Amino acid sequence: MPITLLWAVDVYGRVYSLSTAGQRWERADDSLLELKRVSAGKGRCWGIGCDHHVYLNMMPSETPIHYREETYENQRWNPVDGFTDTLLPTDRWPWSDVTGMNPQPLHSFQLPSRSWEWEGDWYVDHTCGGEPSQTGGWEYAVDFPANFSPDKKWNSCVRRRRWIRYRRYIAQGTWAKIPLDNPRKPPLPLCDISCGGWEMSDQSGRYPYLWSVSQQGQVWFREGIHPRVPEGTSWEEVEVPKEVAQISAGPGDLLWALLWDGNLLVRTGLSLDSPTGTSWLEVESPGKEIEALHVAVGVSVVWVVTKDYKVWFRRGVNSHNPCGSGWISIGGEMMMVDVGLNDQVWAVGEDRGLYFRIGVTPSEPSGNGWIPVSAQWGNSKEVIPDDCEFNGQLTEASQGSVLSCTDSDSDFINSLVSDLLQTPDAGGHDVPWMNVDLEGAEAARGAQTAGPSAGDGSAAATYALGTLESSRGVGEEEGPVWAWISGGGCDMDASSQISWLSPAGPLTTSLSLTPVQSAAWSKQPQQQEHREEISKKPLERSNGTLRWWRDWKPQRWIDVGVALEQSTKSDGKKDSIFFVYYTQYDEKKYLHVFINEVTALVPVLRDCHYAFAVYTAERTKQRWPLVLAAQSEKDMSDWLCLLSDCCCECRGITGLPSKQALWSTTSKGDIMVHEPSLSLEAPAHAMACDLMFWCQIHGHLRCVESNSLGLVWGIGWDGTAWTITHTDVRSVHVYENQRWNPMTGYTDKGLPTDRPMWSDESGLKECIKGSTYPPSPQWSWVSEWAVDYSVPGGTDKEGWQYAADFPTTFHGHKTMKDFVRRRRWTRKCKITLQAPWNQVPPIRLSDISLMPCLAQSKMEQVPVWALSDKGDVLCRLGVSLQNPAGSSWLHVGTDQPFKSISIGGANQVWAIAKDGAVFYRGSVSPQNPAGECWYHIPSPLRQTLRQLSVGRTSVFAVDENSNLWYRQGLTPSYPQGSAWELISNNASKVSVGPLDQVWIIADGVPGFPAETPGAVCHRTSVGPMQPKGLSWDYGIGGGWEHISVRGNSAEAPRGPHPPLAGPSRSLVHPQRPTQANGSATSV
Repeated sequence: MPITLLWAVDVYGRVYSLSTAGQRWERADDSLLELKRVSAGKGRCWGIGCDHHVYLNMMPSETPIHYREETYENQRWNPVDGFTDTLLPTDRWPWSDVTGMNPQPLHSFQLPSRSWEWEGDWYVDHTCGGEPSQTGGWEYAVDFPANFSPDKKWNSCVRRRRWIRYRRYIAQGTWAKIPLDNPRKPPLPLCDISCGGWEMSDQSGRYPYLWSVSQQGQVWFREGIHPRVPEGTSWEEVEVPKEVAQISAGPGDLLWALLWDGNLLVRTGLSLDSPTGTSWLEVESPGKEIEALHVAVGVSVVWVVTKDYKVWFRRGVNSHNPCGSGWISIGGEMMMVDVGLNDQVWAVGEDRGLYFRIGVTPSEPSGNGWIPVSAQWGNSKEVIPDDCEFNGQLTEASQGSVLSCTDSDSDFINSLVSDLLQTPDAGGHDVPWMNVDLEGAEAARGAQTAGPSAGDGSAAATYALGTLESSRGVGEEEGPVWAWISGGGCDMDASSQISWLSPAGPLTTSLSLTPVQSAAWSKQPQQQEHREEISKKPLERSNGTLRWWRDWKPQRWIDVGVALEQSTKSDGKKDSIFFVYYTQYDEKKYLHVFINEVTALVPVLRDCHYAFAVYTAERTKQRWPLVLAAQSEKDMSDWLCLLSDCCCECRGITGLPSKQALWSTTSKGDIMVHEPSLSLEAPAHAMACDLMFWCQIHGHLRCVESNSLGLVWGIGWDGTAWTITHTDVRSVHVYENQRWNPMTGYTDKGLPTDRPMWSDESGLKECIKGSTYPPSPQWSWVSEWAVDYSVPGGTDKEGWQYAADFPTTFHGHKTMKDFVRRRRWTRKCKITLQAPWNQVPPIRLSDISLMPCLAQSKMEQVPVWALSDKGDVLCRLGVSLQNPAGSSWLHVGTDQPFKSISIGGANQVWAIAKDGAVFYRGSVSPQNPAGECWYHIPSPLRQTLRQLSVGRTSVFAVDENSNLWYRQGLTPSYPQGSAWELISNNASKVSVGPLDQVWIIADGVPGFPAETPGAVCHRTSVGPMQPKGLSWDYGIGGGWEHISVRGNSAEAPRGPHPPLAGPSRSLVHPQRPTQANGSATSV
C-alpha cells in the first residue's frame, strides 16, 4: 500500500499532516499559514485560507510538472520583400494561437502564479507533424486558413512556425495560493471547498474536480484542472435553487450540498461530458426538527451530522439513485465527518479529538465503532523521559490497578491518587486540570514495565509526553485542538495496519488533552523513601454522583462520578484531590483539581439545577469554572460543605471571619469572605486577585459592610438590616403582555415580531409563571402569583399598563393610541439560613456605611450611617463592640431622598441624592454625630453619580455610565475637594478601605465579552504619592454584586522592592479629563 497522508486543521488555523507510515503529526512549514478547512484528493490537498483565498498543496513527485506554452509566428509573401510579418487586413495576427483567432505575441505570456517558473527562453520548433524539418520550422500554405506542410511550392503565399517555451511547477510539497482573478474572479469570500470526481475520469492522469461555496451561498466549479495544470484556469458558477452553506464531492459522480435551512441538495447528471451536472434534488434533514450541520460523501455513501451532533448514515445511495432511500442513526457525537478513500470515515468529535470509523467494508459501509486517532504531535523526534515538561510517576502499587472498562470506580480513583499524591507541585505551574485517556495510560504503563531501567533500584515506572518546545504558539502546549479533518488522500481500508489507529496507541499518547483543559501538568520527582512513605498513609474517600456542565460545544449536562481523596502526610497536613470521572466513546477520562488550588466554591443557577462552580486561579483567568450539579439541594449543600471545609482546613482557616476580612456578595445573595494576607495591599509583589481564596459563609444578603474593629452590618434583599438564623424575603416578577386587535380586543396573540406574551421586564426573555423559579434552590415560595399594582408609572384597576407599542414607556391609563398593554405578576419567596446574624429592627435600609479605621484604633462608639428604603438619611447611635446593633436611629434632615452614603476617616460623610447630586455633611464629630448641614458638591459634567465610597483621605464615585471618578484636592482644611477626575470605565461598585485601597466590582473583563457582569477588581499601586493607582488586577467574577474592603487595614511592612515582573492586566484607560467644580455651596 502506498504511503499517503491524512490532513487536519486545528482551531487556530494550523495545518497538520499524518503519514500512514509515520507516528507523528507534522505541521506545515509555513508558520504564517492559517486555513479554515481542507479537502484532500489523491496526490494533492486544497484548502480555504482565513484570508478566503484558495490554496493548493501538490504532493512531491519524481516526475516534475511541466506545461508547454506555444504561439505561432505568421508571415505573408509579397513581390518586393518576400515573406514578412506585414499581413493583409483580413489576415490573422502576426503572432497568434494555432487557429489564428487570438493574438499571442511572445511578451504577452505571463506566469499564472508564483508557483511556476520558466525553463529557458522561447525557441523555434524545428519539427513539422512530428518529423524533423530543414526549413527552420516553417510550414507553408496557399492562404490562411489552409493545410500547412513543410514543402514550399510556387503558390505558397503564407507561412507559419511554432515557438515553444516551457514552465515548471515549483510549489510541490508547499501550500501555494491560487489567484482567484485569473481570468475571472468569483465573489469573495469563499467559505467551503471540496475535491472529488477523479474516479470519473478515464484518463491515466485521473485529475479531480473542485467545488467551492461562497459566503453568499453560491456554488462554483473550478475549470481546467489537469495533470499539467494542477491549479485549474477559471471559475464557473453553478446555479442553485437555495443558498448553500457547505458542499461535499465524492471520488465518483456523487455530489451533495448543505443548505442554509438545514436541508440537503443532491446534484444529478454528473458525468465526464457534464462535470457540473444537470439538476438539483432536495432531501430533508435526518432529524425532524434538527437541522443538518455537515455532510460528507464517498463513492456510494453519505454521512451527515445534525446540529445536535448526532451522526447519520444514508442507505441506498449509488450512481443510479444518488438520493438514497433513508437515514440510519449512528452512535457517537461528532462536529464534522469526512469520507476518504475506500469510503473510510474520519471525524472530529465534540471533544475536538480526531476519530476513525472501524469496520467499514463494502458489505458493512456504516462500520461498527469509533476509535481515536492517537498519533504523537510536536516537532520533537524522540521522547526524553527526564527533561520533559510533563513527567509523571507510577508506582508498582498503581500498576496493579491499571484501568480498564471492567475496573471498579474504587480501583479507578486508587490508581489516580497513587500517582498524583506522590509528586509535589512544581514552582511556576499551577494548572491542575487534565483529561486523561486511560487506555493510553495503560499502554504506557505496560511499555515502561516491559523495559525497566536497572541500577537505581526504583520501583517506579515513568512515562513522558516528550519535549515541549518553548517556541510553540498559542494552544499547542496541550496538543492541537482539532476543527477539521480530510481523509480524501489517505489510502487505507478496514484491513490496514496503521500504528496510530491501534486501540492502545503509542507510548506518548498516554495523555490526551481536551480544549478546556490547559497547558501541562508539571510535577518534579521526589525521593523514593518519601513516595513509599506516602503510599503507606491511609486514604479518606468521599464518593458520589453529580452532573457536569460540559462547557464546550455541544454544551450539555453529563452524568459523572466524583470523589474527594484525602491523604495525611507525615507532618499531619492533608493532600486532597477532587476527581470528576466519566466515560466517553468507551474511554475512561477524568478531570482533577488539587484542593489547595481551589479559590472559590460558588452556588450558581443553571437550568434549575442545584449547581455550584469550582474556581482555581487558572480557571479564574480563563473565566471558565468547573460547574457541577446535584440531584437535590441537600446533596449540593453536603458537597459544598465538604469541599469548603476541606479547602479551609488546608489553609488553616477556622471559626468566624477575622476583623480584617474582605466581604463580598453575589447577585444571588451568597456571602463570600476572603482572609487577607499582608501581601494583599503591598506596594510591590502584591497578591494577584485570581489567587485569593473566597469562602462562603451562611447567610443571604444584598450587601455587607465592615470595619477593622470587627463590626459587620448587612442588608437583606427585603431591606432588613442585620448585624450578626436570618430570614430574607424578596419578590420575583413576570410580565403578562397583550396586543389589541379590532376583532377580539386585547389578546395574548401578538405579532411575530412582538415580545413573548409572558416575559421579563425587558421583553427579551420568555418567563412563564409555571416555569419561573426562585433565585436559587435555597429559596422557597411563600405566596402565590398575584397582580402587582405598585408598578412605577401606575396601573388601572386590573393592574394593566398601556403603551403605543413594544417597547415604549408604559402608563396606567388607556388612550386611543394604545395598542399594547402589560401587567406585572409578583410572587414572594423566602430564605431561612442558620448564620451568626441578628436582625436590627425596625427600619428597612437601602444602603449602609461604617466608618473605617486602622487596626490599632480605639473608639467607644463607631459611627454608622445608613439610608432607609425611602431615601431618608439615618445615623445609628450606640454602636460598639459590646453592642454592635446599636441602640437607636437618629434621623438627619434632607430636602430630597438619597441613594448612596459613605463615611470615611475623620468623620467625612458623603452622599448622593436620587437625582445624582453630591453632598458633603459638615461638622460631623463624636460630640455631634449627625453634623450640622449639607454642602452641595457639583457632579462631573453631564454625568449622574449613583454610588460612592470614602476612605481615609480619598473619595471615589461611580456614575450611571459605569465610569469611576476620583475627587481631587481633598485636604483637612478643604474636605470637599476641588474637582472630579475620570479614572476608568467598566465599574459598577467601588469600595475604598482604611488604607485608601480601591476595589471595584467591574461590569466585565476585557477579552471575555460573554462573561456574566460582576468581577472583583483591585486597583494596584495605590499609595500616598499615587492615590489614584496605576492599573487593574482582575480576580474572580461572573455574577458578583458587592464588595467591601473597609475592614482590611493590614498594612504590609514598607521597604525597597523591585518592580513587578510581567505585564499588568489593566483596563483600557480613557483620557482623564478634570472637571473643575468651583467652591461648595451650603444648602
